[in-house]
Amino acid sequence: MAANEGVSVTTAQPATPVEVEGVNNRAQMARLERAYQSQLAEQLMEQGVALADPARIDIRGTLTCGHDVFIDIGCVFEGDVELGEGVHIGPYCVIKNSTIGAESVIDSHSVIDKVVAAGLNQVGPFARLRPGTRLAVNAKVGNFVETKNADVGEGSKINHLSYVGDARLGREVNVGAGTITCNYDGANKHLTTIDDNAFIGSNTALVAPVTVGKGATVGAGSTIAKDVADHALAVTRSRQLEKPDWPRPERKS
Repeated sequence: MAANEGVSVTTAQPATPVEVEGVNNRAQMARLERAYQSQLAEQLMEQGVALADPARIDIRGTLTCGHDVFIDIGCVFEGDVELGEGVHIGPYCVIKNSTIGAESVIDSHSVIDKVVAAGLNQVGPFARLRPGTRLAVNAKVGNFVETKNADVGEGSKINHLSYVGDARLGREVNVGAGTITCNYDGANKHLTTIDDNAFIGSNTALVAPVTVGKGATVGAGSTIAKDVADHALAVTRSRQLEKPDWPRPERKS
């Protein structure tokens, strides 16, 4: 009818049948989603990104990658994510609206949300970096560590099993295992400041607002509620009690 009326007719040929498939149920939606993710994976690999398995990646936003980036299986990227040159992402990581600087390694099962990592960083495995976390060059956040609204200075380390929230860490700070910043008093959040080269012993509670000075040392098992001066040692610990030849209680029959 159009030809009879002199109307120009132009045809289009889809590149794949997927382009014209409809979605009538969840199964069809899932198939089309995988087809779309496959296209995104192909684009990444054409740009030089190494994917351990192109079928096991989810990009739910925009992912920008530098040269020689490696992404392992099961990773999810949400929002705007930027990975610098040489970044290595381990398996089953979730990264949202974050920038990961060059030569950083994100180990498996880490969750990163609204984070800026300057580069040469090591994160995880099983780390959770919440919004407002900023890692300076060569800073490390290890396994089972959670951070929130925390500046971690150059070369500083929070290696394992710690919570650091609402905190400012200087350069070359070492935070021992089991350390927490007690930042919430039930109504308001408070800041913990740990200056350059401070050493925080394992199982320490830092009751904010509090400042640990430059080069200061906090002994393991301490609860610190007052500022610690530069190059001082702070220890709060009950005296150990020991009773020789102590008879253990016996179960009554």
